[in-house]
Amino acid sequence: MNVTFSRLAAIFTLIATLAVTACATRPVTAPAHPPVLLVSIDAFRPDYLDRGLTPNLIAMAKDGARAPYMLPSFPSLTFPNHYTLVTGRVPDHHGIVNNTMSDPALGSFSLANRAATSDGRWWADAEPIWVTAQKQGLHTATMFWPGTEAAIHGVRPDHWIPFDDSLTSRARVDKLLSWIDEAGPKPVFDTLYFDAVDHAGHEFGPDSPEVNAALREVDDAMGYLIAQLRQRGLYDRMNLIVLSDHGMADVPRGNIVFADQETDLDALDAVSFGVMATFNPKPDRDSTAAVARLLGPHEHMHCYRKEDLPARLNYGTHRRVPALLCLADTGWAITSHEQLAKRNGPMSRGEHGYDNLDPTMRALFVAHGPSIGHGVTIAPFPNVDVYPLLAHLIGIEPLPNDGHLKDVEGVLATPAH
Repeated sequence: MNVTFSRLAAIFTLIATLAVTACATRPVTAPAHPPVLLVSIDAFRPDYLDRGLTPNLIAMAKDGARAPYMLPSFPSLTFPNHYTLVTGRVPDHHGIVNNTMSDPALGSFSLANRAATSDGRWWADAEPIWVTAQKQGLHTATMFWPGTEAAIHGVRPDHWIPFDDSLTSRARVDKLLSWIDEAGPKPVFDTLYFDAVDHAGHEFGPDSPEVNAALREVDDAMGYLIAQLRQRGLYDRMNLIVLSDHGMADVPRGNIVFADQETDLDALDAVSFGVMATFNPKPDRDSTAAVARLLGPHEHMHCYRKEDLPARLNYGTHRRVPALLCLADTGWAITSHEQLAKRNGPMSRGEHGYDNLDPTMRALFVAHGPSIGHGVTIAPFPNVDVYPLLAHLIGIEPLPNDGHLKDVEGVLATPAH
């Protein structure tokens, strides 16, 4: 009996050892879908590629897929369009209707107001793709993107840091790579954001040597990113989408519309100035005459009640859109003498926020990866279509949105349907 039990014990030990060995040597199952890296180069006009200063982006476009341009949503501003790209909803539907806005319950919102930008309630009218992915048990990493500093519907990316404008383009790449290199489950969706081109465009204008220098800087960072991904064996196993939120128009010095010369601003609450100036009538003042003057004809700007905006703009129904909106002609900006006196420097030499059909507002779109076709050019499309494309590439069911995958499935190596 003792011999029998000893033999049985030995057999069980051998079986257990073989099972452990088999588990240890079993290949790791690859993700069902290649990871996606979404890169935004703020204010990169697609015609900037024609300057011959961005060889890495040009090579990527030739080897992958591109569109001649992508149409931003209105208004062609940074926060509204970045949130459109990751929700598939136009700003009037997702609630980030301007870079500067107000809400009856939440107060004031601006890019510099970190308490507001990190408050998930501002972003809660929609759900960005990293939140949907996290809810479905996937992992995400966001190296800067509007909205990623907030817990939206109580959810954050696995990896994120507060926006830090001092980080160089290459430093941003290194930070993202450090998250990708960490042990454990890898993110299936990553973001990366560059703003050097936007800064140079605002300060010096889109045709300046400074913008050309910024183009070289960002393209260098893209080349560095691609080289680092190649070293990790990831470049040909990752779907890389590079795009911009909007373009940039030249604004010659002195091209200013002074709103306080066009109407009585004492009867109005100004919510924002810039390319798009917005106002609400003061509840304790008779603003009838001021509103009538504002809505009258002006040189270099057109003003509307929000319900009278052109339907093609898909704008004006959200509670955060002020009652009155003035849009400057391309190449002009709107302010007041009081606001101008508060500035530390002159008005910007480059601006965006204009009519989204204006050619200078067009955005970049380039894609490369195992799920992307080679040497493909598709027709221009609205940026709401990026979200269903991202959802398809990641392999998640998109939430209701304003985009259409069929408009962009031409970039895919294999049709979606």
